[in-house]
Amino acid sequence: MKFCDECGSMMQTEGDKWVCTQCGYETLRDEAAEAEMVTTQAQEESEIIESGGGSSGLPTTSANCPNCDNDEAYWYMQQIRSADESETRFFVCTECEHKWREDDH
Repeated sequence: MKFCDECGSMMQTEGDKWVCTQCGYETLRDEAAEAEMVTTQAQEESEIIESGGGSSGLPTTSANCPNCDNDEAYWYMQQIRSADESETRFFVCTECEHKWREDDH
């Protein structure tokens, strides 16, 4: 992927040139530089490694499910508010798959 030197937008290939989709800036392609670029095809071919959390692939922890009183849950963290706020921790019960969250205050 190449970005425009003029406006910063993503460029597309057209023959032996890179062309900006926004401002029309053009530059010649460099095969050596393009060989160094990582493509989505290369990412798709990589091996996926599962991290032990059973069939969900999520790690487990001790947590009391408010729905069925099971004492084990999968967990993950997700940014749901603005970037300057802390992440929210989500839990999924390993028995009934009830989902709840825990906010850091």
